[in-house]
Amino acid sequence: MASRRKGRILAFQALYSWDAVRKFPAVPAETSIPEGLLEFSWLEPEKQKNLDENISNFSRLLIVGAIENIDAIDAMIRSHLQNWDFSRLNRVDLAILRMSVYTLMFQGDVAPSIVIDEAIGISKEFGADESYRFINGVLDNIRRTVQKQAAGTGESLCPRA
Repeated sequence: MASRRKGRILAFQALYSWDAVRKFPAVPAETSIPEGLLEFSWLEPEKQKNLDENISNFSRLLIVGAIENIDAIDAMIRSHLQNWDFSRLNRVDLAILRMSVYTLMFQGDVAPSIVIDEAIGISKEFGADESYRFINGVLDNIRRTVQKQAAGTGESLCPRA
């Protein structure tokens, strides 16, 4: 669905911005949401005004969910990085991974193949030349972990946000 894709792109952009802003001491808590982030203040005024409500609501769900669960999400990403240090991830890849891992971990009603395909598409559009391969590998490994855990417990990896 095109609107979901647009929503994921907005969420990715917001998470990218959030990661940059939270590094500054002016943001009190690492999981705080800066003013304007959920209003998509970086969009041109006309685009912001014409933003479909379903798209913006879907984006907000992804943004808030990822930020509220950032510790669990980052731990999952860290545990699936092979021969790569978390601190070396570029911000574009990290924002895409965070958004996607949130969905894999906490939104069991979304097919993992859709999550991974969307992440690959977004990384091809916004990431470095080979980012999509890296993101595909990490997310596929995380998908397997989440599915194994869900099969073992009969529920999703973590409680829903």
